Amino acid sequence: MESLRDKTEEVLKTVFDPEIPVNIWELGLVYELQVEEAEGKVKIIMTLTAPACPVAGDIIAEVQQKTEAIEGVKDVHVHLTFDPPWTKEMMSEEARLELGFL
Repeated sequence: MESLRDKTEEVLKTVFDPEIPVNIWELGLVYELQVEEAEGKVKIIMTLTAPACPVAGDIIAEVQQKTEAIEGVKDVHVHLTFDPPWTKEMMSEEARLELGFL
């Protein structure tokens, strides 16, 4: 049976930055994922590719809604941070390959 953490990671891989055709997980935008399985609590600390991202609210809302929809999740807290600032080095090798950065 899949853990709540695994389900959350899967859901985060369905959220895409509209300017880059790669999901936020592979882009390295999710800095921290804390899951309390028994309580159904999920805390996501994430960033965006740029502080002035015009779709920031949309991405955060999508992360919140999709995570809340996971069976077993009772409480979701999405925290946006720009410390440390995101860089291309934070992307997974797969994402860098896909975007031609390797």
